Amino acid sequence: MSNDFLVEIGTEELPPTSLLKLSKSFTEQIKQGIDAEELRFTSIESFATPRRLSVLVSGLDEMTAEKELTIWGPPKKVAFDDNGVPSKAAEAFARKNGLSIDQLTVENDGKADKLIFRSVSAGKEATALLPNIVKTALEKLPIPKRMRWGTSRIEFVRPAQWIVMMFGSNVIDCEILGIKAANITRGHRFHCDTSLDIGNAGSYPALLQESGHVIPSYDDRKAIVRESVIAEGFKLGGETVIDEDLLDEVTGLVEWPVALTGSFENRFLDVPAEALISSMKEHQKYFHIVDKNGKLMPNFITVANIRSNDPSQVISGNERVIRPRLADAAFFYETDKKTRLDTRAKKLNTIVFQNKLGTLLDKTQRVKSLAEIIGEKIGGNPTYSARAGELCKADLLSDMVLEFDKMQGIAGYYYALNDGEEVEVANAIKDHYLPKYAGDKLPESLTGCAVALADRLDTITGIFGIGQKPTGSKDPFALRRASISVLRILVEKNFSLDLLELLQLAAANYGAILTDVETTASSSFDYMVERFRAGYIDDQISAEVFQAVSVKALSVPLDIDKRVKAVNSFNQLPEAQALAAANKRVSNILAKLDDEDLSDEINEELLIDNAELNLFRLVQEKERQVKPLFENSEYEEALAVLANLRVSVDAFFDDVMVMVDDKAIRNNRLALLRKLRGLFLEVADISVLVQTK
Repeated sequence: MSNDFLVEIGTEELPPTSLLKLSKSFTEQIKQGIDAEELRFTSIESFATPRRLSVLVSGLDEMTAEKELTIWGPPKKVAFDDNGVPSKAAEAFARKNGLSIDQLTVENDGKADKLIFRSVSAGKEATALLPNIVKTALEKLPIPKRMRWGTSRIEFVRPAQWIVMMFGSNVIDCEILGIKAANITRGHRFHCDTSLDIGNAGSYPALLQESGHVIPSYDDRKAIVRESVIAEGFKLGGETVIDEDLLDEVTGLVEWPVALTGSFENRFLDVPAEALISSMKEHQKYFHIVDKNGKLMPNFITVANIRSNDPSQVISGNERVIRPRLADAAFFYETDKKTRLDTRAKKLNTIVFQNKLGTLLDKTQRVKSLAEIIGEKIGGNPTYSARAGELCKADLLSDMVLEFDKMQGIAGYYYALNDGEEVEVANAIKDHYLPKYAGDKLPESLTGCAVALADRLDTITGIFGIGQKPTGSKDPFALRRASISVLRILVEKNFSLDLLELLQLAAANYGAILTDVETTASSSFDYMVERFRAGYIDDQISAEVFQAVSVKALSVPLDIDKRVKAVNSFNQLPEAQALAAANKRVSNILAKLDDEDLSDEINEELLIDNAELNLFRLVQEKERQVKPLFENSEYEEALAVLANLRVSVDAFFDDVMVMVDDKAIRNNRLALLRKLRGLFLEVADISVLVQTK
């Protein structure tokens, strides 16, 4: 027998940005609890609105299955003496299982005759198990900070208002979060200001939507919001820009979404579009619209939580709210333009970067110096790089950024253009914060890349230099993200720069503040390379592949990346394991010898076996083929060529004894093996790839 189970946790308005995460966790924890009790069910569905977290489990077993228990006791010869008198071990076994000696039987377990106790455990009612399953699920919700309300000691993300716990048409007798469970839910605050009786668990979604004016499904509500705001933009001949984070937040704010379009004065379009968008999005949760050329239109779309009889009043109210926010942005913009960025840059000495590392003015001077060097190294304009580095943080002192913190860099771009700075300098001020997150775009210009690298390298070496490197739980200066950003820029922009050298330059820029430049640079380098390794593992590249390249102790990320990808491709070839094993064998042989006794010269006249002669000639041929490939860093192609050595290498080890008594022949063969291994070592130490069984 089965029935539908419903739980609904009714609350005050839940945090919209966390709603989906809470809902998914609640559903998953309930599923895990049901699975742990071995209760079967047909399907499980989650519902989440600003005022509720709900889970509907369809076709849930009414009872757990009966279980046969078999408990083996001590061997018969231990349980009874020769006269059949039970021992203390037998009595203890019987007592433990609540039985008398007479109730125990003896069976053979395949090895010996033993006492055995068999019983059948009756099934448990689902309604007796579900309250604890729900309580455990609530305790495990990802809630950073729980609230208390009233005089109760109970804690939850928001004060609980009602609880529904039903199995079929019956209420489960229990108390959750201090509230007695019932079959009464609540509809929309305005459209259905009354309680709703739930006849049976399965009718819950339809009841809420049809009578309660609540769309309980988060996904359904999100789809409605998306479609409606897109339609509103289309009506105006434009395109609504959908920010997924904003879409999720708005979905978490409404139970009955209604999209409405408002407008603002054209004069505000003179303000940087990013500032207007930030104001609309961050403060008012509005979607913006762009025309066919991607230009911001003087309109916004709000999603109301009510279907008004007079939508114009709702629109008018929102227009009145947004107008002063846009007016503030316009005022800040016009006021800020009156002060040049280079004037603001000089006042950065009023902002501390880090107590031991000086002010932001100190930092920008270091960034300026390093960016100039990097700009020249990557073929950019070092003068532009230095200027952008000098001005890159100046907008932090502007009113615009103080009011809209996400405008940092963007505001600097507009103010630099207003000041008559070069366009590339202005773009670099905006782009030097890129990438801001995983998968974000990189700076477009060489100048932007130079400043982005210099800014991050300065921070990394400074923090490492004063001994405050990140821990597993603390990374206040976001050095992990900064490291990944540096590596991405160097690799994806094809900059063949020596990272260790750059870190040394960055550390040296601190002067007397950092006393050990070499240690600072090397520790910073090791940390950043570890981020490299972790990134490859995320990309399903084995740790052995990265280790094979790490053996070479390289410091140019672009070169490291090419080698890692080449070795990873090589590792997929059918010849890889045999050649890796051969390289390991050669490595072991050479490691036991004194290098001074070995020569790199191979005497062809001493190659007396066909197998070694064939290998020698093939090695010479492959050496000629791969030389230009190595010179052009075409490592994958080079390893593919060397993979053809497998047959000859296998034949050599099958037919040729290396450590013969004749020293000249022995050393000649060792020189051949050394030459063979050297070819692979031009890329990596592939012996590391040997798979252990």
